Amino acid sequence: MEQTWIKIKNSIKKQIQGQSFRMWIEPLGYLRSDNDSIVVTCPNAFSKKRVLNYYSALIESELHKVSCNGYKFIIEVSGNKGGSRGKTDNEPQLSLPNINAHAYGGHFLRRDFTFDKFVVGSNSDFAYSASLSLASRDNANQNSLFLLSKTGMGKSHLTQAIGHHILSEDPSKHVYYITAEDFTNEMIHAFRHDSIEQFKNKFRSKCDVLLIEDVYYLSGKQRTQIELALTLDSLFEANKKIIFSSCYLPSDIPKLNEKLRSSLSSGIISNIDPPNFRTRVRILQKKIMNNGYYVCEDIIHYLASELTENVRQLESGLIGVTARSSLLGTPIDLNLAESVVKNIARQRTNITINVIKKLVCKQYNISIKDIVSSSRKQRIVRPRQIAMYLSRMYTDSPLQTIGKSFNRYHATALHSIGIVERGLKENSPMKKQVEFLCEKLESSEF
Repeated sequence: MEQTWIKIKNSIKKQIQGQSFRMWIEPLGYLRSDNDSIVVTCPNAFSKKRVLNYYSALIESELHKVSCNGYKFIIEVSGNKGGSRGKTDNEPQLSLPNINAHAYGGHFLRRDFTFDKFVVGSNSDFAYSASLSLASRDNANQNSLFLLSKTGMGKSHLTQAIGHHILSEDPSKHVYYITAEDFTNEMIHAFRHDSIEQFKNKFRSKCDVLLIEDVYYLSGKQRTQIELALTLDSLFEANKKIIFSSCYLPSDIPKLNEKLRSSLSSGIISNIDPPNFRTRVRILQKKIMNNGYYVCEDIIHYLASELTENVRQLESGLIGVTARSSLLGTPIDLNLAESVVKNIARQRTNITINVIKKLVCKQYNISIKDIVSSSRKQRIVRPRQIAMYLSRMYTDSPLQTIGKSFNRYHATALHSIGIVERGLKENSPMKKQVEFLCEKLESSEF
C-alpha cells in the first residue's frame, strides 16, 4: 500500500502548483493501512487542517483511481499514537490559520503573508525557494538570508511567510519580527531606562528566529550597529535563523561598520526583480480568487499591462476598480479600469533626473548650479536631498547615476534618500513639500 501512496503523490504533483505540492503534499508520509483505510502522517495540526480543507477531495479521487477497495483517507499528526486525539491541557495552543500570528518581539505577522499566497514567477523563484528552504530545514551551514528588492516587490511577504511557516511547525518558537528602526528605538529606550541587559537577553538568548526589515536604516547609527553585530554573533553561534530585507545591498549601505556589513553578507543574498506580464496576471488572478471578486480576463490583462511598477501598484489597481464599481454601482469595464489606472500609473517616460532638478529648483528658488554645487547651506542641501529622493522614486537610474548627476558619490545619494524617507515617516514639514512635488510630476506639470 505504500507504493500506492507514492503513485497518488506523483499524480497529484502533476495537478497542482509546485510550491503548494512541496509545502502541503510532499510532507505527507505513509503510516499504515487498515481494512478500509489508508493512514498518512503530516507534520502538525495546521498542516492537517490545510490538507483536509483544500486537498482531501483530490487525494480521495486519486485513491479511488488506483484502488478498487474504496479506501478511506485518514491523516494523523506526527507523534500521535493510536489516531487523532483531543488536545490535552499540557499541549501548546496552535494559532488559528486566519488570525495574525504573534511575533514575540516587534510587529504581528500579516495573516495573508504566507507561502501559499505568494505568486512565484521567474523574478522571484530563487528568493521563494531560498525562503522556503530556510523556513523548513535546520541547516547549521546556512541559517541566514538577505532579501533584496525595491519597495513593493514582495520581500516583506516572504520575510513574514518564513515566520508563519516556522510558527506553524512549532508554535513555541520565539519569532521576532522587527524593523531596523524599531530595533534602534528599542535599544535607545533600554539605555535610557537602565534595562539594556534585558534588551540584550531578549534578542541574544530568547530569540529563535530574527526577521529584521529595512536594514539600510542603520546607516550612520554606529551604536546600534555595534549592538546588532554582537546580537547577530550570538544568534549565528547558536545556529538561529536570521532573515534580513533591504532595498540596498550591504556593500551599498554607507556608514556601516565592516563587522556588521560582513554579518549581513554572510548568508544567501537573493534579489526579487519586477514581475513580468505573465506573473502580474497570475498575481491579479490570485488576489481575485482570494477576495471573491469577479473581474473579467480582459480587465485583468489591461491592469497587468499598464501597472508594471511593482506588486503593490497592481494591488492598488485591483482594489481601485472593485471599490469604484461597488460604490458607483457600475460594472467593471474598460472605461472604469482606465480611470483608475490614470490615477495610479506614473508617467515615467517623461520624468528624468533633469526634469526633477528643474522642478525642485523652481520650487525652492535656487539654480541648477546651486543644486549640484558643493554648498552645505541648508537652503541648498534640503532641495538637493529631496531631488535625489524623487530621482530614485521616479526613475530607474541606479544610485551611482543619481549621485553623479548631483556631483556626489552614490553613498551620499543613499544617505540623502534615507534622510527624506525618515522625514516622511515623521510627518515633518518635508512631507507636504514632497507630496506637492509628487503631484506636479504625476500630473506632468513640469
